[in-house]
Amino acid sequence: MKFSTFHLFHRFDGQSFKDVYDYHLRLAELAEELGFDGVRLAEHHFRDYGVVPNLFTMLAHLAARTTRLRLGTGIVVLPLHNPVHVAEEAAQVDVLSGGRLDLGIGRGYQSFEFEGFGVDLAEARDRFNESLEMIIGLWSNETYQHVGKFYRTGAEVSLVPRPTQAPYPPIHVAAVSPETVTMYAERGMPILADPAAPFHKIAKAAETWRGTAAAAGHDVAAAELVVARSVYVAPTAERAREAQARFEKMFDRARIFNEKSAPIDSRTGRAAQGFEYYQDRYLKGGSVSNEFRWEQLEVIGDPERVIGQIRMLEDFGFSNLLCDFGSTRPIPLEEMENVMRFFAAEVMPAFQDRSPAQEAR
Repeated sequence: MKFSTFHLFHRFDGQSFKDVYDYHLRLAELAEELGFDGVRLAEHHFRDYGVVPNLFTMLAHLAARTTRLRLGTGIVVLPLHNPVHVAEEAAQVDVLSGGRLDLGIGRGYQSFEFEGFGVDLAEARDRFNESLEMIIGLWSNETYQHVGKFYRTGAEVSLVPRPTQAPYPPIHVAAVSPETVTMYAERGMPILADPAAPFHKIAKAAETWRGTAAAAGHDVAAAELVVARSVYVAPTAERAREAQARFEKMFDRARIFNEKSAPIDSRTGRAAQGFEYYQDRYLKGGSVSNEFRWEQLEVIGDPERVIGQIRMLEDFGFSNLLCDFGSTRPIPLEEMENVMRFFAAEVMPAFQDRSPAQEAR
């Protein structure tokens, strides 16, 4: 199992944008110091729920502040970008970082962001697929031309610069709906599993992905499936439960589960075309009990329990745990550093023999 950290860059009341950036940049540097394998950053627009609109700018900055850490996107919302720019900017980060880029991509879902860009949410899937085709085409060919429904290059173009990694940086597709898992498994493209889905659903997603990819002739043994989870480890299970209750009081769910976050077509008030799986998911308030979170959702507890949960995720078929140590909670920097240090000291050594990054320390 590899271990990465997730960074939403949420801006809490009283914080400047620079405060948010400095906080997460420090945690990324600490992740490298502690032997984590990588980091992934989230893209968002037009509100404080994530204040990094261009992930490649931030990753280029991180490339200069780190030497080993994998630098990942989690995720680039492809329908909101020109795919030529994505291919160029991602390649530039790969070069600057010495080949450390991991490209996480998705079609997005937040109607508020799509409306801000004047993009029809119902077109998200088709735009995503066409963008992905172009990015891989630009990376795989010396010259490339594309004329599609949404994008075109006009004349043939040559990508400059080209990625350092061959044939190109690893790509992971964010997968929430079952149809997404199947669609990209058929192409052999590894998934980044839904962070809000309970354990039994992500187990099914991994099983479906591996079965579908194998049937399509892909090498599933070499695939790295990523699973995102809220993670917290404490010296005792009792203290972990106390921290969980404290964290829940700090978490304003209305900032995430609301009409702005929901994939709703403003013309109908229902889920946009292609997002039927999401219907009502983001409009019910996202209320879950602490017990459900403890048993079905989060990687949390004392070291022994957390190690057991991670072994379970390995058994599901995942090989990279994307750890969200509290990105939606206003946790002071020193406390967050201690949380990460304790996890690195008490949990990660149990997987040391399986983590190249740990062996390199």
